[in-house]
Amino acid sequence: MNWISLIKHKMTSHTAQKNILSGIILAILAVVIWSGNFVIARGIHNEIPPISLAFYRWTTASLLILPISFNYLKKDFSLLLKSWKLVLIAALTGITMFNTFIYLGSHYTSAINLALIGNTVSPVVSVVLAAIFLKEKLSRAKTIGMILCVCGILYLLIRGDIRNLFSLRFSAGDGWMVLAALAFSVYSILARKKNEAISFLGFLAATFIAGTLMLLPFYLWESQQQTFTWNSKLLYTMLYLGLGTSIISFFCWNYSIRQIGAGRTALFGNLIPIFSSIEAVIFLHEPFTMIHLVSMLLVFAGLLLANWQSVNRQTGL
Repeated sequence: MNWISLIKHKMTSHTAQKNILSGIILAILAVVIWSGNFVIARGIHNEIPPISLAFYRWTTASLLILPISFNYLKKDFSLLLKSWKLVLIAALTGITMFNTFIYLGSHYTSAINLALIGNTVSPVVSVVLAAIFLKEKLSRAKTIGMILCVCGILYLLIRGDIRNLFSLRFSAGDGWMVLAALAFSVYSILARKKNEAISFLGFLAATFIAGTLMLLPFYLWESQQQTFTWNSKLLYTMLYLGLGTSIISFFCWNYSIRQIGAGRTALFGNLIPIFSSIEAVIFLHEPFTMIHLVSMLLVFAGLLLANWQSVNRQTGL
């Protein structure tokens, strides 16, 4: 290798390292922002009704994304119309239902439980649905990983005591989080089945707007039953949810996928319960017990094992 080739090799290697580092940083940033959703949901559950919170979050997100996605929506309009059923069901499950169920669950359980249950049930169900509808192979590693995840959540629900298994009762919050996770699992499968010619921004904006419109009648009904008063805290919350968790985090996540690959990026999603728990302890003063720690370790090990094969294919480990 001559010195010119050596310089080119070093420059290429340096660029690759920078891309990997930026991909990792952006994936972590997305996860930190998303983690705040569970903490905010619990932190303000007494200040605004759940459907109103979801409606104003997605209204804010729709208004903010429209200027940057307008040209993509125009270009993809005919393709979106042809895929209208997929777009509507994706909007219903991923926008209308998913976060609304989280906000409903936040009235009955802690932010730590919201994050642990939501971020465990959804990947497990997604794997099963992908095996059924997308014909993806359910490997031994994925199966064992899912079993570990289920064990982790079961350990949390029985509060670390096997004797509680025989008197196990789901709280309303646990039930809402399971429904939220099921909704997001369906959304994840539908998002992967979309026409590849439809741009990411076009699809995202279409689901935001459609999901918000589907929330409207439920918001109008709720507003007749419960009222709330706007204040600066709620305005900042809507900006965080509408801009941060709905737009910035999605851009960071998708850029990370381009930089380090889908498999490696997916692993960072496993950190959401950890960051949510840290934030809940700091900002909400929620207790973090050994039961939470053991549950979290089992879940993390299970999700890591379930995703390990896809990481191996990309890294050659």
